[in-house]
Amino acid sequence: MIFIVVQFETKPEWTARWPEHVAEFTADTRAEAGNLWFEWSRSLEDPSVYVLLEAFLDDEAGGAHVNSDHFKKAMRELPRALASTPKIVSQSVDVTGWGEMGEMSVDAQ
Repeated sequence: MIFIVVQFETKPEWTARWPEHVAEFTADTRAEAGNLWFEWSRSLEDPSVYVLLEAFLDDEAGGAHVNSDHFKKAMRELPRALASTPKIVSQSVDVTGWGEMGEMSVDAQ
């Protein structure tokens, strides 16, 4: 699996509308056959920073993603809303999805 984390620092005038700005890109990516997840979060320390957690089945799925029309469109359109170049961590990992945290257990009531 390819596991990717990307930080996007938005311009102040785009911060509130970032989810709307990325909605089409998000939906199109989630519809890709090799996409495992594509989830947005927002920093608690800096509300202008959005964090994207994404995962793809394998290198082939990752390649299909970055070569897709919706990815190319996003790479043209997203920068106008950003204060800086996004920061990324991208790694191939030997898992196929989320696992339970070993250090904590929650009993459902």
